Amino acid sequence: MNSEFLAALRDLEKERSISVEVLLEAIEAALLSAYRRNFGTSHNARVQVDRHTGDCKVYARRTVVQEVEDPQDQISLEEARAINPGYQLEDTVESEITPRNFGRIAAQTAKQVVVQRIREAERNMVFEEFASREGDIVTGVVQRIEQRNVYIELGKTEAVLPPAEQIPRENYRPGQRLKTYIVEVKKTTKGPLILVSRTHPGLLKRLFEIEVPELHQGLVELKAVAREAGIRSKIAVYSNDEGIDPVGACVGPKGARVQAIVQELNGEKIDVVKWSPDSSKFVSSSLSPAKVIAVEVWEDEKIARVIVPDYQLSLAIGKEGQNARLAAKLTGWKIDIKSESQMAEIYREYLEQQGYEQV
Repeated sequence: MNSEFLAALRDLEKERSISVEVLLEAIEAALLSAYRRNFGTSHNARVQVDRHTGDCKVYARRTVVQEVEDPQDQISLEEARAINPGYQLEDTVESEITPRNFGRIAAQTAKQVVVQRIREAERNMVFEEFASREGDIVTGVVQRIEQRNVYIELGKTEAVLPPAEQIPRENYRPGQRLKTYIVEVKKTTKGPLILVSRTHPGLLKRLFEIEVPELHQGLVELKAVAREAGIRSKIAVYSNDEGIDPVGACVGPKGARVQAIVQELNGEKIDVVKWSPDSSKFVSSSLSPAKVIAVEVWEDEKIARVIVPDYQLSLAIGKEGQNARLAAKLTGWKIDIKSESQMAEIYREYLEQQGYEQV
C-alpha cells in the first residue's frame, strides 16, 4: 500500500460516505489476521498502517516483567531499559517484526477489506432508504418467479412478493411493472430483505392518496379501509369542508379516479362511502350500494341492526355475505341485516308472546 491507496480511500469517503479511519482500522484488523495465518506466530502482535504514507508495519508487543516466563510475550525490566531507560514494570514494549514480503499480503488483504466494506455500506444505505419507506408504495419490475415468490427489481436492490401477499388469480410475468406496498424491511447477512404486498389495505389507501389530490392536500380524510384483495373493497372518506364532497372527490369526474385504481388492481371492485361520526349513519352508508330504511345501534356492544327493503336484502348481504362482511370490517361493528318482512314477522311474534292479538 502507498499514498495513492490512501488518496483512493479519501475519494471513497467522499463518494460513499465511508470513513477513512473506519476503513483503516478494518484493514489493520484484517492484516493482523493475515499475518497470524501466514506466519503462524504466537506473538502478541499489532499491525499499523501509516496514515500519511500508507506503509504497513507489524509490531511484537511484550510486557515488562521482573522475571521472564514466556519470551514471546514478556521482556525483562533490564532488557527493556536497555532499549529505553524510561520503561517500568507492566509497560508494553513494541519492536518491529514486519516480514519481507508482507507488502504483497497487505495490498491483497486491503483490497478485500475495502470491497467488503463498500458492499456493507451499500447494503446499509439500501436498508436505511427502504426502512424509512415502510408503509409506502414502490413501483418495480418483475425480475423472476421462484417457488411462487415474485422477485421485483427496485433500482439497486430487489423486493420479495411472497405467495401470501399476492392477489388471488393475479398473474405475474418477468418485465411487468408492478406497484406494491412495503410491509417490512429486515436486515440479513445477504443484505436488506424487502417484503412487499399486493393485498395489504395500505396499498389501496396509498393508491387513493396518489390519485386524489384532495387526500394528499388534507382536504379529504380517508378514515377506514376494508379489503378482500382481488374481489372487492370499501373505503370510508370524510371532509370537514362542507363545500367538498369527499365521495365525489375520490370517485372523480365520470369515475375516472376510482377507475384508475380499479385498473391498477386488475378489476377489484371499490365502494367509496361517506364516513360519519354518527354511528347509525356510518353503518347505513357502509352497506352501499344497498338502500337502508332504518338502523338501530347498541353503542356499548357495537352492534347494529339494519333494516332494508325486501328487494334490497340480497344486495345488502352480498354474494356469500361479502358486502355485509366488508361493512363490518369497515365500521368495526357487528351488523345484523333484516328485511322489512323479516322485521314484521319478528314484531308479530313479539306481540303474540306479549299476549296481543292481531287485528
